[in-house]
Amino acid sequence: MRDVSLQEIFALVPSTTTRYLDFSMAILLDTLQHMEDGCIAWTTGSRLVEDNRLIVARHSRLKGGFGSTDGLGLPVTESDDPEIENTTYNGWKSAHFVSNVFAFSPRGEIIHAILNAPGSWHDSHVARPLFEKLRTSTPDGYYLIADSAFPRGTAAIQGKIQAPLKSGSHITDDVIEQVEILQFNRELLSYRQTAEWGMRMMQGSFARLCLPLDINDPDGRQRLLEIRNVYMPIWRETEDDEMWDSLGNMVFWEICHCDHVSRYHLTIAREE
Repeated sequence: MRDVSLQEIFALVPSTTTRYLDFSMAILLDTLQHMEDGCIAWTTGSRLVEDNRLIVARHSRLKGGFGSTDGLGLPVTESDDPEIENTTYNGWKSAHFVSNVFAFSPRGEIIHAILNAPGSWHDSHVARPLFEKLRTSTPDGYYLIADSAFPRGTAAIQGKIQAPLKSGSHITDDVIEQVEILQFNRELLSYRQTAEWGMRMMQGSFARLCLPLDINDPDGRQRLLEIRNVYMPIWRETEDDEMWDSLGNMVFWEICHCDHVSRYHLTIAREE
């Protein structure tokens, strides 16, 4: 819901709305972190086999693939502190960003997230926790699928990140092997799109991420990213689509009809 909608519904001034939203975000995150369904869990054991089966059902050559990964840069405001300003400046994009990395399972779940890293860091540095997960918690033969520009890590995880061929890549002269390599490459390219869809889903359904985040509030950025990317999909599964897509056009009594919180409010009845 837009801030202006809250102000109109509850007759609040902008400063009051901002304070209450900031205050409630910390409470909300603390509550949601205890939800088992909201935990980010790396794929292991039998889930690896099941997730690979889901991928192979559509992309028969991707045996061993269990998810996709990609980076996401989110704009932030410029800091008055030269050191902070320098760490968030991304020379490639000529703007200030914080870097994030997400890994998605074929079920549409986030299985790994790296949030709020300085935008000046190289992708290989930001993705180090992901590389460590692949090294220590992923058996040989299984891999994530990424964009050709995504870093592949060190030799310790060789083969655990697969990506489509880059332009100008050299392949074997054998015609049969060429056909197999190109078909495998097409399937990698096709499945890699799932990470793009995941990133678009996050930004498209949560427009606040398209606006520069406050560089002077790292805790606030962390809360916002975690609540949006981890818990919001869980809420949406339990609500009518109208609540998410047309809330600004609903009248007050329609919103109250969808309220699942009011039953927990205490009501004091006074006897005359």
